[in-house]
Amino acid sequence: MAFEGLTDKLLGAFKRLRSKGKLVESDVKTAMREVRLAMLEADVNYKIAKNFTDKVTQRAVGEDVMESLTPGQMVVKIVNEELTSLMGGSDSKINKSSRSPCVIMICGLQGSGKTTHAVKLANMLKKRGSRPLLVACDVYRPAAIDQLKILAEKINVPVFEKGISDPVSISEEAIIHAKDYGNDYVIIDTAGRLHIDENLMEELTKIKSKVSPSEILLAVDSMMGQDAVNVAEVFNSKLEISGVILTKLDGDTRGGAALSVKAVTGKPIKFIGTGEKIEDIEVFHPDRMASRIVGMGDVLTLIEEAESKLDLKNAEKMAKKLKDNSFDLEDFADQIIQIKKMGPIKSILGKLPGVGNKINDIDFDDKILDRNLAMIRSMTVSEKMKPSIINSSRKTRIANGSGTKVSDVNKLLRGFEQIQKAMKQFKGMKKKKFPIMGFNKWN
Repeated sequence: MAFEGLTDKLLGAFKRLRSKGKLVESDVKTAMREVRLAMLEADVNYKIAKNFTDKVTQRAVGEDVMESLTPGQMVVKIVNEELTSLMGGSDSKINKSSRSPCVIMICGLQGSGKTTHAVKLANMLKKRGSRPLLVACDVYRPAAIDQLKILAEKINVPVFEKGISDPVSISEEAIIHAKDYGNDYVIIDTAGRLHIDENLMEELTKIKSKVSPSEILLAVDSMMGQDAVNVAEVFNSKLEISGVILTKLDGDTRGGAALSVKAVTGKPIKFIGTGEKIEDIEVFHPDRMASRIVGMGDVLTLIEEAESKLDLKNAEKMAKKLKDNSFDLEDFADQIIQIKKMGPIKSILGKLPGVGNKINDIDFDDKILDRNLAMIRSMTVSEKMKPSIINSSRKTRIANGSGTKVSDVNKLLRGFEQIQKAMKQFKGMKKKKFPIMGFNKWN
């Protein structure tokens, strides 16, 4: 996941600061040297890294921090605030025009995830109640139009395309089409290149002048590091982009692009791509990302993901079953399916405070969930309802039917037994709210 290396090094520096009862100026400067090196290793622009640590140092050597009862914690707070400021301060919403439709141009180099994220954005807008129209203006890359149509079909969003013709004319006709059919957003998937050239920029400039977009969003691959920032700088100088979609932030990226792009271009990161699925796109919140980087987690995003991806009716039903002590293995399978909707386990855990920095130490294979589902599905109805009847011969049958081992079946049954015991301990609890799991009551 992104920022793992940076987070580990920052937390190491913070730990050394916290171990000191009282800080002196040399302690802060030593820690900031470590922070600067960590940022450089994360592929952050040198000037940005230096300016950042200079600001933190200036604030951290003040009397309020030095005389604080918890000076180490105060430094962490300052780093968190400066990281938030570095990445834009607050989240940036889509510039909605007064006239309809609102036109959004998506541009970027080939391989940046431009087409995929045009569809992801359309899906996000549709879920908010809008009626987006996707426009196929990438007429040069083989199968680009087909890719857009296939992805759009999955979310039931229309695509306006005219085959391999003039992209400028296509974009103009798309606006007319959107007005006729009541589409309130027009998302134009423009052509990309393997590198920036004059022909590409000239075409994009013509489209911009003809359709007057409210947003020009640049899709940049975060795995490119500092090169991604350089690409953003060139596109911004030619097109005056309004924001950035940072893609592939779930990959093995050092995070330099996220920390540098606002400072270099002056334009905010508006969205981030967090996975391969169409749903894997988030509004970029600088404060939440800063909290992740300094190891404070991101519970707000976790709750939002749970609310959008989990079946709350199912959660209410599970709450009642747990209360009545009638939770069986079939219900357990339903909960595994709900967890899988949230994405990789490490991604979920990484948003919890205090866990992000230890995520590399957690040895968890998401395939365990699939194996557990396979084992439960290999059981009879009576076995799911009453696991205590599962003897040695039944375990062998279940293992053979699910392509697992008897030892795996034993682990599953022991784990389920532990869950049942834990749930019994809750029976005496008063009313309480569990927003992440979707439980609204417990009585």
